[in-house]
Amino acid sequence: MKISDKLDGVSRREFFQVAGRYGLSSTLFAASALGGTVSLSALASAAESTYEKRYKKEAKHNLKFGAAGFNARNLLIERAGCLEFARDLEERTDGEIRIEFIGDNQICGQLNCVEKTQNGIVDIYAASTQNSAGGAPYLNVLDYAYVFPGRASQYHFLYSPESQKILRDPLEKRHGLKFLFSHCELRGIQLGQSFADKPTVTKLEELFGTKNRVTGTQLGRIAMQLLNLNPVPVAWEETLDGLKTGLIDGAETWASAVAYANMSPVVSQSVDLRFFCGTEHTAMSAKVFDSLDANLQDAVMESAYLAQVHVQAANEAALVKTVGFSDPVMPGTLFAENDVRPAFLADDQIKMAEEMCSPEFNPEPWAQWRERINNWAGGMDTYAELYRVAREVPADMKPENVEPRRWWKG
Repeated sequence: MKISDKLDGVSRREFFQVAGRYGLSSTLFAASALGGTVSLSALASAAESTYEKRYKKEAKHNLKFGAAGFNARNLLIERAGCLEFARDLEERTDGEIRIEFIGDNQICGQLNCVEKTQNGIVDIYAASTQNSAGGAPYLNVLDYAYVFPGRASQYHFLYSPESQKILRDPLEKRHGLKFLFSHCELRGIQLGQSFADKPTVTKLEELFGTKNRVTGTQLGRIAMQLLNLNPVPVAWEETLDGLKTGLIDGAETWASAVAYANMSPVVSQSVDLRFFCGTEHTAMSAKVFDSLDANLQDAVMESAYLAQVHVQAANEAALVKTVGFSDPVMPGTLFAENDVRPAFLADDQIKMAEEMCSPEFNPEPWAQWRERINNWAGGMDTYAELYRVAREVPADMKPENVEPRRWWKG
């Protein structure tokens, strides 16, 4: 199938005509469940069937799910699991929980979905932990430089019962958020058009002195400063133009974010620096979760587990077959169509970066934030604990081979 995805057979106008009749959530759930390229008639039929099934009885709980910039199209690029979670939860609870999925920044965006969940405007949200760290600073705990050797170690941590004490419980206690599941990638530097005519980056020093857009994470800024990457806060809506014109040299984010956010046309090289987390997570209000009956709470957790397993497999495939984050780049992918060159640095270059900026080799710049996060976590050494759990699997393990576990059951 062509990279642009299975909704190629339906125009935006036609999609919203169907959504206007059967509701956006029913249409999105139907679209995500269909296989192959979707025709208008197939989408309308599936949306009608989905609508009838969802509304066959009155729901006990109607929950709003704010999903930043996500929609049915880009959720087929970065497989964040949002629609799979919502659809499965409705089915698992036989309609007692109904989800109103509101994407495309219509109710909240990357920087404020977390706050709108804390304030009760939405009940569930999806956004990057890094952008959400402004409203929930404990999420910085994931962003120590090079604490995760690879994507496998990220998935292993999220499945680990120890993620409860290191991540989930402190987040819930301090910020009122229940961390459900997340996509896993590691951030690199996405170079703009000023690097289009330059050779593919092979040495870390070729990035020194470049000016790069940074997200909301405080720990990410520390790593960028130590790597001489000049972190500058740039509004998201100005980032694409900055990469195109050369106002900024690059942006720190991950490969599938480049693809789903339509950055591919202005990115020339995707440098796989892997220096800290890129985690597009889904969380819900702990207050809302606690208000559910025990059987519905169990259903939320089981649907979160299913979504995590789905993301682990689907995003690994999409990275290669949809995004084009491989060497060589597969034809028909977004990176191939937009001449984006992945730059996979050699192990010695990654080691050099780690020695320059990680708390393991350069602890002093991290000391203040590390102490702050440790205090929020009740005094544990969060970096040491994360470092230990992340290395329970081999550094070169394939992410799709990580064994799924129900983390909340110990």
